[in-house]
Amino acid sequence: MTLNTLDLPVREKNGDVANKAKQEIIFGRPLLDQFLLDPAYHNLNQGSFGTIPRPVQAKLREYQDRAEARPDPFIRYEYPKLLDESREAVAKLLRAPTDTVVFVSNATVAVNTVLKNLVWNVDGKDEILYFSTTYGGCAKTIDCVVDSSRGLVKSREIGLAYPVEDDEVLSKFRAAVQASKDEGKRSVIALYDVISSIPGVRFPFEAMTEACRELGVMSLVDGAQGIGLIDLDLGKLDPDFFLTNCHKWLHVPRGCAAFYVPVRNQDLIRTSLATSHGYVSRGGAVRLNPLPPSSKSRFVNEFEFVGTIDNSPYLACKDAIKWRESIGGEAKIIEYQTTLAKEGGKKVAEILGTQVLDNKTGTLTNCGMVNVALPLVIVDDDDTSEGGTTEEGYLKVPRKSAFAFTQWLLQTLMSEYHTFIALGVIQNRWWARLSAQVYLDMDDFEWTGKTLKELCERAASLDMVTGKGA
Repeated sequence: MTLNTLDLPVREKNGDVANKAKQEIIFGRPLLDQFLLDPAYHNLNQGSFGTIPRPVQAKLREYQDRAEARPDPFIRYEYPKLLDESREAVAKLLRAPTDTVVFVSNATVAVNTVLKNLVWNVDGKDEILYFSTTYGGCAKTIDCVVDSSRGLVKSREIGLAYPVEDDEVLSKFRAAVQASKDEGKRSVIALYDVISSIPGVRFPFEAMTEACRELGVMSLVDGAQGIGLIDLDLGKLDPDFFLTNCHKWLHVPRGCAAFYVPVRNQDLIRTSLATSHGYVSRGGAVRLNPLPPSSKSRFVNEFEFVGTIDNSPYLACKDAIKWRESIGGEAKIIEYQTTLAKEGGKKVAEILGTQVLDNKTGTLTNCGMVNVALPLVIVDDDDTSEGGTTEEGYLKVPRKSAFAFTQWLLQTLMSEYHTFIALGVIQNRWWARLSAQVYLDMDDFEWTGKTLKELCERAASLDMVTGKGA
């Protein structure tokens, strides 16, 4: 895909961006030198930690240098203004009012902020609903809230087995809400994804939000994989709470997440985590605040300063958005990523002789991530006695060796092939989650397919598979 731009070009020839002539931008390998990646490293895992282009790193360091040059003037007076500019830029991208969007360090912090601020009914009937595919850190947050509530709130897990149709997800959710009601419980809030982590598939979050509204359940939408990956319209979606990591797909430095709370729910968020100078005591206590006075809303002011940490990634958010505009803008970036993931996933599956994870309606792959099955299956420990492969030629791995086998796959990918690929087990099959990005092309996916094939062929001789080392 070829794009044209007027500023922030791919290759700077004289260091003066303002005087650059319009030049051609091509997604794929030509963009790779704009990033900080080791040329020997193949990054097919944008979905975990993200990575940033060099112009954004330059802006990040500029903010850090300014903070070191004049700490008090910058942190006390300049930082809030720059922060507002980034909040405005990301709110515009999310199609949300600026006063409903603040920054936190990551999506897990935002989930913690919501669940640890809610006040549970003293009758002990409240429930938090979530899906079995919920990100582990967020599921453990639910566990922590339940454990520390002294019996005031419980959790209810909704099991999902992929591939699954969107309608089935909604049906299971409705059934869980009804079951809660039938048991005399109360479904207070539901946590669900925009794009699930493992597997990396699109979740029917739009329909889920409508269902929550219809059933009187608050919606907590985990868009950790969201902004920069798919188009988002929070004005239309109208969730009760929404969070999205900017450092994954938006090319913002780690860690930075946008946290959206509509005005109607801002009174429910009583404090940021950690609580700091912006907190307003409901008991009327007045404390010394050494920061300049602010006319911003209580909600916005509360998240503006939560202690002395390096907030420069928040400030660089607007610069990352500007850089993305310079290479074509959100719509073209998302289109390229989605198309590459779909086509690249098919190519990898073809090389491996397996398949892409999708449902019959094809909704799971409507994003820039794709999951491809490896020719490996987990079997009961005594099932390898009848041969080391299935009828399809897939390698059998004893269940007792599955964890160690996964670690071998990951360590070998990193140490010998100079890559990392997120792996997950679904219904006794290993799946590789692959991320498409503007600096990748079909050659990268073909390399990935060949690498995974070679790796799986090598696995057939491992002692943990053959039993020789047992």
